[in-house]
Amino acid sequence: MTAMTLPPARYSFGGDEHLFVEISEEMSLPAFFKSMAICNALRQRALPGVSEICPANAAYLLRFDPDLMAPRELLATLQQIEAGLGAADLHLRTRIVEIPVFYGDPWTHETLMRFRERHQDPNSTDIEYAARINHLASVEAFIDAHSSAPWFVSMVGFVAGLPFLYQMVERQRQLQVPKYLRPRTDTPRLTLGHGGCFGCIYSVRGAGGYQMLGVTPAPIFDPAQSLSYFKDLMVFFQPGDIVKFKPIDAAEYARQVQQVESRDYQLRIRPVAFSLPDFMADPDGYNQQLLKVLHGD
Repeated sequence: MTAMTLPPARYSFGGDEHLFVEISEEMSLPAFFKSMAICNALRQRALPGVSEICPANAAYLLRFDPDLMAPRELLATLQQIEAGLGAADLHLRTRIVEIPVFYGDPWTHETLMRFRERHQDPNSTDIEYAARINHLASVEAFIDAHSSAPWFVSMVGFVAGLPFLYQMVERQRQLQVPKYLRPRTDTPRLTLGHGGCFGCIYSVRGAGGYQMLGVTPAPIFDPAQSLSYFKDLMVFFQPGDIVKFKPIDAAEYARQVQQVESRDYQLRIRPVAFSLPDFMADPDGYNQQLLKVLHGD
């Protein structure tokens, strides 16, 4: 199935100012690409009255002023855009980013131990549980499966700057981990989480229900825009970004935290052209090409 062969989208008005469009009942890269293509086309048209365009995992939400854009006119425009999608909409100019991760760190470990009564398995850590239910032999094998293939940022939200990430492998190989039985009231800032088929990075400290796998030293939300990669926006990630996780140890984590504090921290970021048909034809081979772009090979 491709973005062009998905069933027609479902359109639902929410009050007077919102229109919710469901591309698919389940997340997939074709559904994501279709949503992105429609949102991009809508931005290019700059319709009067459309003030917000918010893409999500397999849907998108619009906010509009009904005094400037009649609801039925907006609906007809979106249906026209959807019907006109073609092969060119299966390609995306984006960027690939390397995010370092200290898996099994002491801060998320201390936090998860405080909330074991809310977990499916109080006798193991989150990452041990994740490895076991994915039928992997060890935590190390889970880390390898988690960090070896890139991830798409499918949406940004819940709290400011938090990215939802979708693993770029065949569906049968995607890591699946249920959320906590009851959400925690605390999650360390910059925790790498996983719930269902989605990964995330908690941009700020707060409540959360995803399994905690580790932490990254890389800020992803900076209202002060103090680091160079925040020069344009205080929120780093955008839908369509591609992320490659890189395991690091405690010493490297401490070194990078010091760089953040001294304001000379840099992320490895490279522009890349992504083709959904080429990826679907050979996911592993295409991912290797993406990693060559990331590392300048």
